[in-house]
Amino acid sequence: MATQAVCPKCGGTGFTIVERANISAAEPCTCRSQQRAVRREEDSGIPPLYADDSFDNFVLPTDNPVARQALSGVLVAVRGYVNAFPNAERPGLLLIGEPGCGKTHLAVAAAHRIMAKGHEVWFCSYQNLLNKISAGYNAVSNSSDREAYQRALDSEVLLLDDLAAHRAHDWIEDTINSIITYRCDNRKPLIATTNAPDPDAGSAVTEKNKELNTVEYRRTLDYYIGARARSRLFEMCTVIRMPLVEDYRIRKAKKF
Repeated sequence: MATQAVCPKCGGTGFTIVERANISAAEPCTCRSQQRAVRREEDSGIPPLYADDSFDNFVLPTDNPVARQALSGVLVAVRGYVNAFPNAERPGLLLIGEPGCGKTHLAVAAAHRIMAKGHEVWFCSYQNLLNKISAGYNAVSNSSDREAYQRALDSEVLLLDDLAAHRAHDWIEDTINSIITYRCDNRKPLIATTNAPDPDAGSAVTEKNKELNTVEYRRTLDYYIGARARSRLFEMCTVIRMPLVEDYRIRKAKKF
């Protein structure tokens, strides 16, 4: 069985003795802050797939100058959000874009930097959060999993990945709306990613059906989470639309 290494500075006590003006005093050892940093990472719920995602290893296109410039601008904007964190005026970050454009990588990279600043982050996919709420749903009492719901409210920073993955039942939509509203009203940071387009973010909301030669309207963010929650997100978040680029997972795989 592996044992935890004992800090050579403090011998595992968490304090070191320092001498000042012939007076001995105890000071917290640097290992304590390191241990807290490790616990923040372990408690964040960030999946192993994204555990090493950072700004430094975000892969930019090499064969498309226009896409590279656009994504570089996004990278600068997300870094700017982190550098200004915490920001009471705009405590949240919303990344909007097509599947595979690198939203989750950037969101997790931001989360790592925010944790390095000493803040706690909870990563939860939208689908997983709904599953937890649904699993505890009691049709008689009309109540849901209070633990997941409460953590979504109370977490210092909530990272909600793949928001609006599908349209929820009305009672779940009300729950998601209450989470977003509570965090907005109390200026509690929310980092979210979504594939759902939004016209105010500059997303294309129509697409051509080549087979039928018709123009079809895409379901937008407010369809999935409701107009109230969508309005609150735009009120509290720095909204960044990801450019149309090659699938990030494919682009990242080319580096290996």
